[in-house]
Amino acid sequence: MTLSDVADVLEWSPAKLGHIETGIRKWPSVVEVSALLKLYGVTGGQREAVLTMVRESRLRPWWTEYEDVIPSAYVGNEAGAVAIDAYGGTLVPDLLQVPEYTAVLARAQGHGDTGTERMVAASLKRQEALDRGTLERYHAVVDEDALRRISGDTGLLHAQLRRLIDLGRRHDRVAIRLLPTSAGPHAGSAGPFSVLGFDEGEASLAFVEATHGGGIVESEEGVRACRRVWLRLVEASSDPEATVTTLNRMALLT
Repeated sequence: MTLSDVADVLEWSPAKLGHIETGIRKWPSVVEVSALLKLYGVTGGQREAVLTMVRESRLRPWWTEYEDVIPSAYVGNEAGAVAIDAYGGTLVPDLLQVPEYTAVLARAQGHGDTGTERMVAASLKRQEALDRGTLERYHAVVDEDALRRISGDTGLLHAQLRRLIDLGRRHDRVAIRLLPTSAGPHAGSAGPFSVLGFDEGEASLAFVEATHGGGIVESEEGVRACRRVWLRLVEASSDPEATVTTLNRMALLT
């Protein structure tokens, strides 16, 4: 296809396409690159890799320095999301963890002192997303079992509870729901996942965590399946106000 052919199909001016291709005067948006990829028949992992680069190009890609301790491809998408719905399974969701919790988790995963320090540093950088102006909402479902697992360390449990309470009370864009142990087997039993929403009409993505690092779910049906699980988890959980009350009660008992 010639430049004119592509411009005609997309109803762009040849000059606009030329600026995108040369990188001169035009900083392509995710929507524009997505339209080009669709026209050129680029799909699957290759398409997602290109779109990830587009998102990362808007920000300083600090996460590439921590690829040994965090899933870089996911964090790049996380940094560009305007909405995040997260379920951490038997762990406190990443953006809600206190440093002490992250350190305990890093050691449990086999990291030494250096790896633990890097994992904590990367976690703190990721958590800056909660104060990013472009993030419209962060909703999390916290499994009560994730908190019970650290009940043997009262100092750690208290610190983690206080962070959840503070975020739940004082952060306009953060909503936390507690999934009680009494709920029994539930829709999220398969494990942790997140659903990411983007602006500019870009399709949502999901990230399903696994022992080998997890993977990005891009297909519409796959994302819808994760969304259905998320909605069922929300239904089984306490609302944000009741969650803060319960967390306060737990904090008083530690």
